[in-house]
Amino acid sequence: MTTATTVKTEYEAIIGLETHCQLSTNTKIFSNSSTAFGSDPNTNIDPVCMGLPGVLPVLNQKVLEYAVKAGLALNCQIAKYSKFDRKQYFYPDLPKNYQISQYDLPIAEHGWLEIELVDAEGNPIRKRIGITRLHMEEDAGKLVHAGSDRLSGSSYSLVDYNRAGIPLVEIVSEPDLRSGQEAAEYAEELRRIVRYLGVSDGNMEQGSLRCDVNISVRPVGQKEFGTKVEIKNMNSFSAIQRAIDYEIERQIAAIEAGDRIIQETRLWQEGAQCTSSMRVKEGSSDYRYFPEPDLAPIEVSNAQLEQWRSELPELPAKKRHHYESELGLSAYDARVLTEDRSIAEYFETAIASGANPKAAANWITQDIAAHLNKQKLTITQIALTPTNLADIITRIETGKISNAQAKQKLPDLLSGISPEKAFAGLELITDPSVLEPIVDEVIAANPKELEKYRNGNTNLKGFFVGQVLKKTDKRADPKLTNELVEKKLNA
Repeated sequence: MTTATTVKTEYEAIIGLETHCQLSTNTKIFSNSSTAFGSDPNTNIDPVCMGLPGVLPVLNQKVLEYAVKAGLALNCQIAKYSKFDRKQYFYPDLPKNYQISQYDLPIAEHGWLEIELVDAEGNPIRKRIGITRLHMEEDAGKLVHAGSDRLSGSSYSLVDYNRAGIPLVEIVSEPDLRSGQEAAEYAEELRRIVRYLGVSDGNMEQGSLRCDVNISVRPVGQKEFGTKVEIKNMNSFSAIQRAIDYEIERQIAAIEAGDRIIQETRLWQEGAQCTSSMRVKEGSSDYRYFPEPDLAPIEVSNAQLEQWRSELPELPAKKRHHYESELGLSAYDARVLTEDRSIAEYFETAIASGANPKAAANWITQDIAAHLNKQKLTITQIALTPTNLADIITRIETGKISNAQAKQKLPDLLSGISPEKAFAGLELITDPSVLEPIVDEVIAANPKELEKYRNGNTNLKGFFVGQVLKKTDKRADPKLTNELVEKKLNA
C-alpha cells in the first residue's frame, strides 16, 4: 500500500524598486526658488513652480550635471538627445495639474549597480542589479491631513507648495531582487553612490530618498510573473526589508488559501508591522504624456560628457574590492569603511601616511566610531588627523607605547593633542635589565601568592604581571613582562 505525499510548492519573490532621489541643488529645477528643507510653508515658491499663466520654465544646469553623473555612476548609457514631457494628473498638491518629467527619451538607461551581502562566515556575496532607467522630473507639493495621517478620516487638509519644483531623479530597477535583504541593500548602495557623488544627501527622514517597491511571487521555475503589488510609506532601509518580507509571506499565504492577488497599492504600517490596502489598480493610469512645449530638447556633447565622467570619485563598490583583495580587510570592515566617503578618505590618508591597514581599520571602526556615535559627530569634526592616527599605530607596532596606553590617551588625541605631547614620558620599558629587578621585587613582596602559584594556581601569573605594570605606571612592555614573570615564577 502506497501513501501519496504532498509536495509543498516553493515560491520566489520578484522585486523591483522605483526610487525618487532629491538632488542637492540650491534652487529648483525650473526656477530660482530655494530648495532649503524646513522653511515655513509656502515661502519657497514662485510663479513658475506655482504654474501661473504666462511663465516659462528654464532648466537648472546643475540638475542636468547631477543627473548625468548619477547615470554614469550607475553604469548607464547617457542619452545624447533627450527631452521633457508633460505627465497629466490632477491632485491638490500639483498646482499645474501636470508634472514635468521624462517619458520615452530619458537622460539615462540600461545600467546596473552591484550590491554586496555578507554570509554567516563573513564572506562577501556580490550581485548585479539592473537599472532600467534614470530620468529627471520635478517634485509635487505636500498635503498635510489634519486629524489623521491619511486622507481617510481627516477633518481637513492643508497644502505646502515648498516642495513643488524640487529637482528629482527617478531611478527604476530591473526586477532582479529576490528578498527584502537584497532590496534594502540595493537602496543603501544607491544612497552611498549619490552621497559619494555629492548630488544628494539621501536623507530618508526628510524625504530626499523615497523608495516604492513592486513585488510579486511565483512558484519556483515559473517564467511568468505573478500579480504585482506596490508598497509605499517606507522611511528606512529596515522598514523596506520588513515590509517586503511581510508582503512575501502575505501573498504566498493568500495563494495557498486559493485567494486571488489583486494589483493594488499598499501602505507599510510601521506600528502594526504589516501592509494595508491603499487603493486598487485595475489597469495602468493614462497620464497622456506629450512633449513639454516650453522646454527645448537636451543634447549632451561628448566633451561635456567626458568632463563630467572625469569628475566622478572612486565609488564604494570599487573601494570595497580594493580593501578586501589588496589590503586584506574583511568584508565587514570594508563595508563599514566605505559607508561614508569621508570615512574612506580618512582611512586612505592614514594608510598613505604609513599606518598598517588592518590596525587603521580597527581604530576607525571601533574606538573612533564609538566616540563619533556617542558625541553625534562625523569623522571630519574630530581633531585627530589621519596622519596622527598613523603615528599612533606606528608607535604601537615599534614597541614605543602599548595599545592600552594609546586607548587611554585617545580622548586627549581626539581633542587635538599631538601624539608627541600625549605620550611624552610614557615610552615603554623594553630593556630586560631594567625590568628584571622590578619583577624580582614584585615577586619578593608577595610570598603568599607565589606559594599559591607554585601549588598549581597558575592564574596568579596575571596578578604578578599587573603588579609590575602598576609599579611602572603601565610603561612596562606587556609582552616582555609576561615572559620575565613566567620565567621567574617557574624558576
